[in-house]
Amino acid sequence: MVEICIGIESTAEKLGVGVATSEGEILANERAQYTPPPGSGILPREAAEHHSRELPGLLERALDRAGIDPEEIDLVAYSKGPGLGPCLRVGATAARTLALALEVPLAPVNHCVAHVEIGRLTARNEGLEFDNPVTLYVSGGNTQVLALKAGRYRVFGETLDLPVGNMLDTFAREVGLPHPGGPEIERLARKGDPIELPYTVRGTDVSFSGLLTAALRAHEEGARLEDVCAGLQETAFSMLVEVTERAAAQLGADEILLTGGVAANRRLSEMIHTMAEERGAEAHTVPPDLAGDNGAMIAWTGLLLHRHGHSIPPEEIPKRATVRQRYRVDEAPVPWGRG
Repeated sequence: MVEICIGIESTAEKLGVGVATSEGEILANERAQYTPPPGSGILPREAAEHHSRELPGLLERALDRAGIDPEEIDLVAYSKGPGLGPCLRVGATAARTLALALEVPLAPVNHCVAHVEIGRLTARNEGLEFDNPVTLYVSGGNTQVLALKAGRYRVFGETLDLPVGNMLDTFAREVGLPHPGGPEIERLARKGDPIELPYTVRGTDVSFSGLLTAALRAHEEGARLEDVCAGLQETAFSMLVEVTERAAAQLGADEILLTGGVAANRRLSEMIHTMAEERGAEAHTVPPDLAGDNGAMIAWTGLLLHRHGHSIPPEEIPKRATVRQRYRVDEAPVPWGRG
């Protein structure tokens, strides 16, 4: 029997509600984004207030887009973490309320696992059976190289300081570009000639703080913004490709997945695919509409958890439906994996 899950994503500034089926069909993927004040980063309380205002309408739109009634929902899923506490609590509260009202199970989803699983699903839809890819997961809050081992996604490399998305957003904010910074930096980088900037790789880990400082200094000293953006992007992405390739070589992997919000950057995708081709590996980049934080990935991963006995029955929801701001990806069970 085909089951339907509605998923709520609320880890940071992006709010998402998605609907997916147990056959892997995405029926709806609605989103609303909080935009911080100019010159400011994400303000968690304001973002949470935005999510509280937008969520009822977003739920209604998702159900309309999916063409289903609430009574047809078999499962509710939500982002348990990692993320910003006030934002996580908004999504969790709504998910608990909905699951209890419908008397259906609730699936608490690790946000990072969901990014990998939506990537494996979209790869499958393109005819690629990615059983255990080496995954480069890059977003505003996370930068990790992951692979499945012993029922968990293990971290084989990560940032030692700033996530790459956060680094790009910080640079953009400091030089007066709009939030989120990544798309505008990508646009300007196409018009520039890359300047030389610090390149910091330690084994399979990366560090972006020195790169950020040097890029800001270069801009302050009069370098063209387009050239600084080109150098910033090219240097950061080269570091990410290097550590991904090193992890793939160590693991003997021939499948490489690029996921997370920064995966929408065409230059990074191009570099990952070139590296994979040179290694004789298959590569897949999550499509832009599913690369950033979204409810569809939560719904799909919730269905996987439910199928393997990791959802919460209605009578246990009040006690067990919690959030964890620091819910690391290697703490989350992946019982459906083959690694």
